[in-house]
Amino acid sequence: MKKLRSQEWFGRDGKDGFIYRSWMKNQGWPHDLFDGRPVIGICNTWSELTPCNAHFREIAEWVKRGVWEAGGFPLEFPVMSLGETQMRPTAMLFRNLASMDVEESIRGNPMDGVVLLMGCDKTTPSLLMGAASCGLPTAGLSGGPMLSGKFRGRDIGSGTGIWQMCDQVQKGEMTVDEFQEAESCMHRSKGHCMTMGTASTMANMVEALGMSLPGNAAIPAVDARRNRLAQLTGRRIVQMVKDDLVISKILTRANFENAIRANAAIGGSTNAVIHLIALAGRVGVPLCLDDFERLGSELPCLLNLQPSGKYLMEDYFYAGGLPAILRQLGEAGELHREALTVNGKTIWENVTDAPCWNRDVIHEFADPFKARAGITILRGNLAVDGAVIKLSAASPHLLQHRGRAVVFENIEDYHARINDEGLDIDETCVMVLKNCGPRGYPGMAEVGNMALPPKLLRKGVTDMVRISDARMSGTAYGTVVLHACPEAAAGGTLALVQPGDMITLDVAKRVVRLEVDESTLADRRARWVPPPLPKRGWARLYMEHVQQADKGADLDFLVGNSGSEVARDSH
Repeated sequence: MKKLRSQEWFGRDGKDGFIYRSWMKNQGWPHDLFDGRPVIGICNTWSELTPCNAHFREIAEWVKRGVWEAGGFPLEFPVMSLGETQMRPTAMLFRNLASMDVEESIRGNPMDGVVLLMGCDKTTPSLLMGAASCGLPTAGLSGGPMLSGKFRGRDIGSGTGIWQMCDQVQKGEMTVDEFQEAESCMHRSKGHCMTMGTASTMANMVEALGMSLPGNAAIPAVDARRNRLAQLTGRRIVQMVKDDLVISKILTRANFENAIRANAAIGGSTNAVIHLIALAGRVGVPLCLDDFERLGSELPCLLNLQPSGKYLMEDYFYAGGLPAILRQLGEAGELHREALTVNGKTIWENVTDAPCWNRDVIHEFADPFKARAGITILRGNLAVDGAVIKLSAASPHLLQHRGRAVVFENIEDYHARINDEGLDIDETCVMVLKNCGPRGYPGMAEVGNMALPPKLLRKGVTDMVRISDARMSGTAYGTVVLHACPEAAAGGTLALVQPGDMITLDVAKRVVRLEVDESTLADRRARWVPPPLPKRGWARLYMEHVQQADKGADLDFLVGNSGSEVARDSH
């Protein structure tokens, strides 16, 4: 085993060694812990303001058990925690900032390997991105989903149930008191969203990338097997350090392609597109929107889970979890079987005998839940650099549609007018939302799944074509075109759409088009004024350097990595 980087701190003689060891000893650590054993950092996103991650102190203790058992020295450290449900204007604004926190915390401290504790939406990609920019042996551990929501004898799912019940209140089918009663029934245990929202999607991506031990994606947060997985992860990271199994050996092109295919098979969130592209950029793996189109758009959805289906993550776990999905992909020739994972085995070795206990939850590849239901990439003058649509959550009858644009200049404009009974809109229209992309919001908030006008809901309309430069929650559903690039705030064609313009969506042809001639667009473009930059702080830095969604919305100067070289002494 090569010399461990932690020994550049703890293995020193003289004044420097004294300083590094002595101040650590104020916590009660005995001298022999500094004898050259692997130091394992436990990167913790615990926060009471991040409800999905509020149980991570307990999980960290189980990781520590495993590290101790394997002869390592565990040291827990905090990083910025991004709570999707609480942070304004959007947690996505801070994903890249948190990744910088992770990267510099790892590189600047005496650790040889790291376990990433992540759960809520942006904590997973931010931790992976930061760790990838350092390059140490790294293992991911998700916090697990909540138990299924239960309300008046039926299951309700995080987010998905909210959108459904909001519509029911608007239509007069549910009282406000009943709606408020459901608050305590939907989220009734520790863990992240139990639908296939972004948190669950990214937990699946961690496992599909080979960055976690098998089973990580679906074990409920309160199930004792989640603690067992944490302990085994602690054991495994020590051996990864000894084997020099660094993160770049796992995050290869083959592993990213496996993740893209897995995302299609589970009906995963469109947010996975942005996060996987950003992560790939940190390790130098070329990945673009066309890869999602080529590898995943024609794949079937095998998982009957909200919002695309009816079950929840607890059911998914009992049915076999991601290993059962990956086995189906592997048997269908849609998996790079040789891709390496953190347990030192190939992904196929991990899943070749994976059982499925419920075919109504996890379908076979030959008899899928939904055919050709992956994320599809659209282009046209309305999204020159691409846009995305999640077919498994869309309405088939709207996938080829032409309609009149009803335009909202920003989210405030939408909220001010959507409930107006005089709004000139019907079910054939296309709802257009501008200035909600990376620069425009800023941070690219999850507002793309605009609620329909109450007057149309009362008519029984359940879906309409919606287009924006925003994202939407993985828990959401509908015929929603997202991530239009370039965004409106960057001068994309979306900024030029005016009320009454005709828009064509043709998913089969991969087209989203504004039916306005080029001379008219040129005239509108000449009058367009870009939004002002914030005066100071993170928002200013972010808007000056954030890339567009098709590049993963990372900051331009964060693409790539700086490795784990030990910096000069601090004294």
